[in-house]
Amino acid sequence: MIDELGYLPLPGDGASALFQVINQRYLKSSTILTTNVGIADWAGAFGDATVAAAMLDRLLHRAAVVGIDGPSYRLRSHQSHADNLRKGVTGRAG
Repeated sequence: MIDELGYLPLPGDGASALFQVINQRYLKSSTILTTNVGIADWAGAFGDATVAAAMLDRLLHRAAVVGIDGPSYRLRSHQSHADNLRKGVTGRAG
C-alpha cells in the first residue's frame, strides 16, 4: 500500500524508482494506492510524462478505481470535536 502518493514531490529519480516498484509487482501482487492527484495530473506530479504513463498503464490494467468525493474525514472529526467542546462550554455557562 502506498498512501498519499504525490502529496510531496518525488526527489530526483523518485518517479523512476517508484516505477520499478510498480513494474516488479505488476501481475504478481496487488497494490493499493491513495492519492489526491488526478490521473490527468500525474505527468506534472511526477515530473516525467513517460514514466507517469508507464506507471498508469500497469496500475490501471485490471484495476478497480474508487473515487471518493467529500470533505476530509480528519477535518470532519476535528469539526465534530470542536462542536462538542463548544456545546460543553456553552452548556455550563448557561
